[in-house]
Amino acid sequence: MKLAVGLACLVGSHLAATGSLKSKAKLEKRAWATSEPSYPSPWMNPNAAGWEQAYQWAKDFVSQMTLLEKVNLTTGVGWEGEQCVGQTGAIPRLGLRSLCLHDSPLGIRGTDYNSAFPSGQTTAATWDRTLFYKRGYAMGKEARGKGINVLLGPVAGPLGRMPAGGRNWEGFSPDPVLTGIAMAETVKGIQDAGVIACAKHLIGDEQEHFRQVGDGFDIDESLSSNIDDRTMHELYLWPFADAVRAGVGSVMCAYNQVNNSYSCHNSKLLNGLLKNELGFQGFVMSDWQAQHTGVASAVAGLDMTMPGDTVFNSGLSFWGANLTVAVLNGTLPAYRLDDMAMRIMAAFFKVRGTQDVDLDPINFSFWTLDTYGPIHWGAKEGHQQINFHVDVREDHSRLIREIAAKGTVLLKNEGALPLDKPKFLAVIGEDAGPNHNGPNSCDDRGCVGGTLAMGWGSGTANFPYLVTPDAALQAQAIKDGSRYESVLSNHAMETIRKVVSQDNVTAVVFVNANSGEGYITVDGNRGDRNNLTLWNGGDELIKNVASWCSNTIVVIHSVGPVLLTDWYDHPNITAILWAGLPGQESGNAITDVLYGKVNPAGRSPFTWGATREGYGADVLYDPDDARVPQQNFTEGVFIDYRYFDKHNTRVIYEFGHGLSYTTFEYRNLQIQKHNVSAYIPTTGLTEPAPTFGEHSTNYSDYLYPEGFHRANRYIYPYVNSTDLELASGDPYYGQTADQFLPPNATSSDPQPLLRSSGKNSPGGNPQLYDVLYTVTADITNTGALEGDEVVQLYVSLGGPDDPKVMLRDFARLHIKPGETVKFEGKLTRRDLSTWDVTLQDWVIRDHTKMVFLGKSSRKLVLGALLN
Repeated sequence: MKLAVGLACLVGSHLAATGSLKSKAKLEKRAWATSEPSYPSPWMNPNAAGWEQAYQWAKDFVSQMTLLEKVNLTTGVGWEGEQCVGQTGAIPRLGLRSLCLHDSPLGIRGTDYNSAFPSGQTTAATWDRTLFYKRGYAMGKEARGKGINVLLGPVAGPLGRMPAGGRNWEGFSPDPVLTGIAMAETVKGIQDAGVIACAKHLIGDEQEHFRQVGDGFDIDESLSSNIDDRTMHELYLWPFADAVRAGVGSVMCAYNQVNNSYSCHNSKLLNGLLKNELGFQGFVMSDWQAQHTGVASAVAGLDMTMPGDTVFNSGLSFWGANLTVAVLNGTLPAYRLDDMAMRIMAAFFKVRGTQDVDLDPINFSFWTLDTYGPIHWGAKEGHQQINFHVDVREDHSRLIREIAAKGTVLLKNEGALPLDKPKFLAVIGEDAGPNHNGPNSCDDRGCVGGTLAMGWGSGTANFPYLVTPDAALQAQAIKDGSRYESVLSNHAMETIRKVVSQDNVTAVVFVNANSGEGYITVDGNRGDRNNLTLWNGGDELIKNVASWCSNTIVVIHSVGPVLLTDWYDHPNITAILWAGLPGQESGNAITDVLYGKVNPAGRSPFTWGATREGYGADVLYDPDDARVPQQNFTEGVFIDYRYFDKHNTRVIYEFGHGLSYTTFEYRNLQIQKHNVSAYIPTTGLTEPAPTFGEHSTNYSDYLYPEGFHRANRYIYPYVNSTDLELASGDPYYGQTADQFLPPNATSSDPQPLLRSSGKNSPGGNPQLYDVLYTVTADITNTGALEGDEVVQLYVSLGGPDDPKVMLRDFARLHIKPGETVKFEGKLTRRDLSTWDVTLQDWVIRDHTKMVFLGKSSRKLVLGALLN
């Protein structure tokens, strides 16, 4: 029997590996963005800082592996092949079980007895490095407790180019520095817990519409995010560089194309930027079904294919047996497969800190919560106990509550807060109450109903419980002796009017706006939001309550900004809070803030514009009949507050805005310049590509073993014929690699190092991170309550094409009444540089530069020239 996926599918076209697909030329005659080739795929560096020991352990392990075992390690077993959302093949001869790769960036998806953490965006609103790390560590511990080896997060793609982007809430912020710091700390936390973190999605994955062919859109290829070189470096790649510098073990390439080359076989992106320039030493995995070629994706830098099959449940793979054939017939050089295996095992050993490969068993099944069932879920084979219902939550509820409260942003307060035993508390709105079918009633949270505590899609987790605002606030009111009523509907207007128009009422209105991943449509929203208004008539609810009650407080649970323009300045609206997506402790956290148990210091991680048009960039909903949708990032580095500043556009609440129940004074700005050596571009060559171990040239060694039982649709590395041409089923079999792969794609010779690369320092040239200036100031709490202040450090680089100001550092400081605390921020060479597209390196230009300290991007309290 021939393999159903032939080598023609395996290798793809020359252009599939380098730039625009051949088929596109037949579709439209227009000038399309292209992605230049970058070959060969860089091999691991044994001297890379932080990876030295892991490299040696990986070398020892991979040197013992057979060709079949290496293929098995790099190829997923197929959708529903085993227990996790993705698993590699096992290496039983060497004692390594199948590696478990599993969602999500805010918890463990689809299991039980796990925690549901606040979203990345809500966590970013704390502006607290310690909490970034603690959240990552707690999620890593829970993942390890379930037997997970790679946790699929954190997220820097989408960055948040458009406020309506469906998955923005999974990431942190449209600001690259805030996101980069959150990425680095989260990576450190996850990996300190012994689990490989996965930075995703690389890159330009900024919307859900048209991300894949077959999602119900009439297109021939996925959307292309067309990004210029400077924008790539200064905006979208920036937080991935921080993740690489933090030692991240894996990176996930995206569904979309970048400059008309699919992310998972885009050699410029994977080889050129990630592995060469940034010196990434871990492995690149595909997003699920984001692989479109075989050898072409391998030489372009892909190291692991997930979930392994070309289409879910097909049993067919671009790799697997096809990868075995490719190495045997010389299409793919052995060193490239060795490097794939090395990268996977080095990441594995790095986070474990030991050469031991004995792993705890996977104790759950993503496909069911039933205790017993088939271990091979798709094949319905291997019935046994698959769920052990292990409780991994520990005391993480306290951390979740702390993050949710500290990530709550007080946008407006006219003296209404904090609450102090109000005589009559009325809580209004569906968002205050429960989903009547339960918090986990819809798969991957793909529905609306009750309070919003996370968005929908693969970035979710099951709630172990969900404390609603209604439950928590009622408990507090009973404790205080307050009168309490709630109307958990957005549309029972006559009932609501009767309640809130009484005397002595403090009305708290809960509203929301949701979004998620594009494979689910909720209330007509295909992942991306259709608009920036509140859901379920929330805006009308607020305006009606405000017309009846002179003390109306609004709480927003949302996936990003909503338009507040029509009602935010209503005189009866005395306070507005953004509570983001707070996770399982939602009600307790908002109660802590409303009653002053936590003095709010959350700061908005995005801008609240007055109009949707004010953001500039927007979701591409209509590809204008293009068979391959083109999303041109023409705004360059000017997104979110940078765009509003450039065009001097009205905002309701600016980036970084947030109020407190106390007040702070800034004074005594000091700038210390450090003597550092001049920037020296990297030079030299790599070592030649190493190979580890020998593989048999006896083709019969690669056949299925006699009597071997093949699970249905499971991906194996074995071939079914010693005639490789017959096994491949490829009509073009016999072509040499240089006939369909770009020049240098399979070279094993020493390669020149990029001047911007780090040589032995992941993250780029290490001198980029030299501290050039230390900025200090005295921050005094001038109020009556202790609280936190988030001090934000911005710079102006002064060039005609530079943003007005850019965030570069921050600190969340806890200060008692009357106390003065010193803020200290740092400015690195990278912070003061721009990307030179001609030189292909970072440069500090001669423009006049200024530094600012402030409470937000538009409340800059102190400033000075940088000399």
